[in-house]
Amino acid sequence: MKIENPVALRFLLQDELYLLNTDKLLYTEDAIAPHIAEQPAASIIQVAPTVKEPEPVSIVPAPEVKTPPLTFNYLGKNLKNFVVLVNYPALEFIDDAHLTALTNIIKRKELAIDDLAIVNLAHHSTAKYDELLTFFKPTKLLILGKAALPQDIAPLVLNVPKPLGALTALQSFSFGEMMDSVDNKKAFWEQVKGF
Repeated sequence: MKIENPVALRFLLQDELYLLNTDKLLYTEDAIAPHIAEQPAASIIQVAPTVKEPEPVSIVPAPEVKTPPLTFNYLGKNLKNFVVLVNYPALEFIDDAHLTALTNIIKRKELAIDDLAIVNLAHHSTAKYDELLTFFKPTKLLILGKAALPQDIAPLVLNVPKPLGALTALQSFSFGEMMDSVDNKKAFWEQVKGF
């Protein structure tokens, strides 16, 4: 094909042409007009398309990030998969007077402290319900006070046992609320004795 004006190339070739920076000056309107005058009319301009080869892409696998296994600090040995959640920000586990009261209550159910796992959620505030289930595998979950509710647990009604999958959960008063109220102690015991 014979082309007299290189500007006409853009009308004939619909595809995009990529020029090197040094060649771009040759195809501007100002540079083309004097250039055309110098060449005879019978000349053919051929533009070879430049093909850029793709650069090789190296795929580097993302490094494996191993999260440390979740651990909880708890009192007892969890022999019966019975988890008791409490909230005592100033203590490691539970107040001594409250532990004595809890020990007396579980003795009536023929349980010992080693049968339980007493977890102070004040020191595990970011722990989610599923993480507790994975770690302890409880069949019974006793929650003492609103502050001891784990994140993402299904709504519970005070002193009403509720089955949650493979376990039964009971939310009751904290020992601080029970020590001063005979009614709260009675309501707690009525639910715990059958729990």
